[in-house]
Amino acid sequence: MDFQTLERNGSRAVIARQGAELTALRLGGRDLLWDAGPLWPRHAPLLFPVVGALAGDTLRHRGTSCPMPKHGFARDRAFDWQGGSETACTLALRGDESTREAYPFPFVLTVRYALAPAGLRMELALHNPGPEPLPASLGLHPAFRWPLAPGVPKAAHRLVFETDEPGPLRRIDASGLLTRTLHPTPIQGRELPLHEGLFVKDALLFLEPRSRRVRFEAPGAPSLALAWEGFSHLGVWTKPDPGPAFLCIEPWEGHASPAGWDGEFRDKPGSFLVDPGAERTWSLTVSVED
Repeated sequence: MDFQTLERNGSRAVIARQGAELTALRLGGRDLLWDAGPLWPRHAPLLFPVVGALAGDTLRHRGTSCPMPKHGFARDRAFDWQGGSETACTLALRGDESTREAYPFPFVLTVRYALAPAGLRMELALHNPGPEPLPASLGLHPAFRWPLAPGVPKAAHRLVFETDEPGPLRRIDASGLLTRTLHPTPIQGRELPLHEGLFVKDALLFLEPRSRRVRFEAPGAPSLALAWEGFSHLGVWTKPDPGPAFLCIEPWEGHASPAGWDGEFRDKPGSFLVDPGAERTWSLTVSVED
C-alpha cells in the first residue's frame, strides 16, 4: 500500500509510504497543503538525519566520510506501515545496510498521524537501539497554500507568533551553510508581514525562538495554526521571483552546518544525541481557526 487516507468529520489527510509524507490535508472545509507542482515537487517532506546541508554534503564519523544529501535521506525512503485505522496511522523507518552507507548508525524513526477534532497531530519518535549515542537532526517541511483562500492577496498574509520575537535572524549562504552573520529580525513584535521579497536570499531561520506556536492568517481567510513540541528552531521559506503559491513553516531540531565548520557529525552545532536504548519525541499539531 503506497498511501493511506485518514478521515474524520469532514477532515481528511493522505499519507504516503514514501518518506512518511503528508500529501494532502483538508481541514475546516479547505485544502491546505501545496499540490507539489513543478516549481517544487514536494508537499511536506520529513528531514532526517540532517536538516539543511553538511559541508561538502559529507557526514564525517571517526575518520570516515559518508555522502549525505541536503535534508537527509528519509524523505526519499519507503517507510513500513505499522498499523492504522480510519483516523490514524503509524509508519517506521529502520536503519539497514543501505542507510548505513550514508549514516553509520542503527536507528528506528517512527511517525504517527492522527486526525482529532482540533485538527491533525503528527508525532515522531527516534529510538536508538545501538550501544553508542546516536547523533541526528530532524525537521518538518510542510508547504501550505499561499494565499490561504482564493482572491486574497499574498501580501495580505502574516505570521503571528505566540510571543514577541526580538530575533536575530539567520541565513544560509550559496552553498547551503549557515552564515555567521546575525540579521535584524523582520518580525515586528509578534507579527511577520509576508511578501515574496523576504525570501530572495533563501529561507528565514529563527534559531531558538521563544514561541512554540504560530498562526498563518489573512483578512477574509480562516487562520491556520501550528503548535509544536520538542523542536528548537523554525524555518520559513518559499521560492521567490515568481514565487509559487506555497509557504513552508518548518519546525526543526537541527540546522545546516555553520560556514567554515567541517568536523565530526556528533559534534556538529545543531545536532543532538540520543543515548543508547533511549528515545526522543517531537510533535506538530495543525488546526484551522476562525
